[in-house]
Amino acid sequence: MRRLPPLGSLRVFEAAARLQSFKRAAAELGVTPTAVSHQIRRLEAELGVALFVRQTRKVALTTEGRALLPPLRGAFDDMAEAIDALRPRTGRQVATLSATTALSARLLVPRIAGFRARHPGWDLRLHASDELVDLAAGEADAAIRYGRGPYPGLTALPLLTEGFAPVCSAHLTVRRPEDLAGATLIHLRGVPPALEAILPSWAAWARKAGLKTLDTDAGLSFSDETSAIQAVIAGHGVALLGLPLVAAELASGALVQPFGPRIEGLAYHLVYPANAAERPAVAVLRSWVMDELSAIRTPSPPPMPGNG
Repeated sequence: MRRLPPLGSLRVFEAAARLQSFKRAAAELGVTPTAVSHQIRRLEAELGVALFVRQTRKVALTTEGRALLPPLRGAFDDMAEAIDALRPRTGRQVATLSATTALSARLLVPRIAGFRARHPGWDLRLHASDELVDLAAGEADAAIRYGRGPYPGLTALPLLTEGFAPVCSAHLTVRRPEDLAGATLIHLRGVPPALEAILPSWAAWARKAGLKTLDTDAGLSFSDETSAIQAVIAGHGVALLGLPLVAAELASGALVQPFGPRIEGLAYHLVYPANAAERPAVAVLRSWVMDELSAIRTPSPPPMPGNG
């Protein structure tokens, strides 16, 4: 006999730990925050350890809680997939994920093989657009959003935090900030207003770097991140790029971040309706996206030459 706590308590813990909130877990599970808190305390009493640190208006996982979450999340995902596989099907199952065009092209498309290997009974449909889809209306099962949040009515799981820095081909002779005066700057212009408002500009970077004489208006301009990245890879100039989007090229040495400073960006989150966590399509997308994107790492920032 397996000595397990009640399945209901484990399910409540998994939701609260994944969402880092008793309130959001209650909304997802269709119960009250008080009921969530009661179930967590029962589980802690049975295990003899604290799983959460209660703070003002928020909770945080203890070391024991962090150790318990990954196997439980995987177990519930596996159970949902196994049970769903038993249900009669009239056709192949489809999971639809919406993401920006750049993130889709740079981070998701190269990882499709991982989705197909993990979920052979599913077809993946990528909706690549910089416009927001209506998840409540079923335009997609889940989405990857970049921004400040919050996302009312949606469960939001953190994936990546963006950082922006000058990036160029390893073949360009750009080694110091002063070298930018003789280089072609690549800009993002004409992107959707909501995206433009949260993307850094060369003018903002130059102020942070203390470069008062750099002409931050000249250069090449593109209306989408994917084209700007391709221009950088081709050696056409230097761009302020989101580092996770070029993590593979930075790791291989094809692209370099020759100097700082970095400008901290916002975060990518996987989002889906708060009441949709148990839907099979959401479960397969969550397991794939969380495992693939959470593993992305970018190199440590180089120091500023000379004056740091």
